[in-house]
Amino acid sequence: MLRAAGAVVWRGEQSRPEVAVVHRPAYDDWTFPKGKLKPGEHVIAAALREVREETGLRGLLGRALPPARYLAAGRPKRVDYWAARVAGDDGFDPGDEVDELRWLPTERAARLLTYEWDVGLLRALPAAPLETVPLVLVRHASAGSRKEWRGDDALRPLDDGGRSEAASLATALPAYRPELLVSSPSLRCVQTLEPYGAGIRLEPLLGEEGHDPEKTAELVGRIAVPAAVCSHRQVLPGLVEALGGTETHLRKGAFAVLHRAGGHVVSTECYVTR
Repeated sequence: MLRAAGAVVWRGEQSRPEVAVVHRPAYDDWTFPKGKLKPGEHVIAAALREVREETGLRGLLGRALPPARYLAAGRPKRVDYWAARVAGDDGFDPGDEVDELRWLPTERAARLLTYEWDVGLLRALPAAPLETVPLVLVRHASAGSRKEWRGDDALRPLDDGGRSEAASLATALPAYRPELLVSSPSLRCVQTLEPYGAGIRLEPLLGEEGHDPEKTAELVGRIAVPAAVCSHRQVLPGLVEALGGTETHLRKGAFAVLHRAGGHVVSTECYVTR
């Protein structure tokens, strides 16, 4: 299957946003910025890159929108989309792929867009708040076999596969711009976040031995800024449920994004890193 990613980039008031639509001269169509994934590229990183390359805009991803599925040159294609708030503007540079960018209210954009699936994305925008605070809950990446590790289990490091997963996670986290990194004290959890950034806060309540379901949920629930939190299989399902997210089971290196607005979780999304 062909994979691509993009975003409905918006600005202004979330009750009446303007969205960015682009014109592609090769197809003479009006659509949202999107493009194919590069080999090994995380789908979230691809969405950020394509938006930046086609519009000059740097986006902060919000809720995932319904993916578009269609045939391209006889092959099935899936395009993943997110709502994205403008976080920066490097300036639009017209080129061969995109020669025009317009900011339009959603009603006018719906009349201009070429494809019905793009119009469907606009209909999905008001389904939940656009302005959200992301909480990224990460299960630590692969760290080999617990049974084969002879030392203190808290010091068990990531293996080669885990380091690859952590590197992939580091390309996806910029979509949410976490201001706070919090981890179980276990080395494998700390190493999962390290490729993204330093200044990781260690919290025993996120550890396998130290966690208490009620206290852990209270601790993480108090976080009011965009954040990434890394913990263990035994901790995360109950934590997601306690915070009001939908039930999820994360494999090693995977992460859930809880989008919060007004003190409530309005969307839960799960992603893998390989």
